[in-house]
Amino acid sequence: MQIGNRGNFPKGFLWGSATASYQVEGGIENNDWAKAGREEKVPKAGMACDHYNRYEEDFDIVRSLSQNAHRISLEWSRVEPKEGDFDEKEIEHYRRVIQSLKKRGIEPFVTLWHFTLPTWFSDKGGFENKEAPEIFAKYCKYVVSKLGNEANFWITINEPMVFSTNGYIRGNWLPFKHNPLQFLFVINRLIKSHNLAYVEMKKMNSNINIGLAKNNIYYSSKGFLWGLLANFATWFRNIRFLDGISKYQDFIGLNHYSYFHLGEKKILPKSDMGWTIFPEAIYRCLLQLKKYNKPIYITENGIADEKDIIRGDFIKNYLSFVKKAIDEGVDVKGYFHWSLMDNFEWDKGFWPRFGLVEVDRKTLERKIRPSAYVYKKIAENNSLV
Repeated sequence: MQIGNRGNFPKGFLWGSATASYQVEGGIENNDWAKAGREEKVPKAGMACDHYNRYEEDFDIVRSLSQNAHRISLEWSRVEPKEGDFDEKEIEHYRRVIQSLKKRGIEPFVTLWHFTLPTWFSDKGGFENKEAPEIFAKYCKYVVSKLGNEANFWITINEPMVFSTNGYIRGNWLPFKHNPLQFLFVINRLIKSHNLAYVEMKKMNSNINIGLAKNNIYYSSKGFLWGLLANFATWFRNIRFLDGISKYQDFIGLNHYSYFHLGEKKILPKSDMGWTIFPEAIYRCLLQLKKYNKPIYITENGIADEKDIIRGDFIKNYLSFVKKAIDEGVDVKGYFHWSLMDNFEWDKGFWPRFGLVEVDRKTLERKIRPSAYVYKKIAENNSLV
């Protein structure tokens, strides 16, 4: 296994983990994924991890693991169950959630949209709708008008390329289409949606930091022609979207899971999901982001490892390459492991186990995995030793 650099991380570095509303909260029935679950097109999330009711317990675990930051998402369909009809009770629920993090000394990162669409918006075509940027910006503006003083860090959109690719090219996610033209239209609408939301959110609170969580893949290659393809994939998959929002972000959120080598097969270890484990890839992705001259937070990085055999080494080895990037001048300010707990993994259901914390699917009992203590030691020391 590759090893990068060791030593101390910058003072004030944020050590955290991440969750997303539909994947952990439970009891959400008025969005497109819940509707598709009822129609047996995808697995049902049901009560998920019941985090909606057990967030205090879960944040006690976060604190016990010496994490000083945590990433959550708000469920759009809870906040705006009907178009233009905002639910103040849900706003107050999320206020309590954010405040419960802060009272434990945990810096909240709040994501406004993590894949699921309110049914009413999905019925209008979602981000295919030409008015989608205005609709999305209105939602973001409202939330910040109510909760903007509660959190310093806000993420508009999670993984726009993953959403578009799975929904409009592969067709294994909603809206289950195979339409390259719509794929391109949706990507462009998402760029416009983020940029407009950024402007409207800043009108409500100019002091907040706004970014986007972008899933980037490292492509390497062997041979000239494969190199051209790798360069194109890097531009189209990693860079094009960020170039489109470059004037409308205060920081960059990097989600990283994947590595592809083009031109020959490499025998490398894999996760339970079959994803290649190649720690140097995160370093390469971070170097690609240096040109934007923005603070970078690794908003997701993790592994499906039900038996918890390799997660501890995975964390150490990937972080060693994060440290290498920092040592070479990349302004990385935090790392959020995906995920805090086992959760609903979209079209895969509950079988992939990404959690630092194991969740019993029958009782929902939480049990901290040994790898979580490996991460805890790194967070406590602010160092890889």
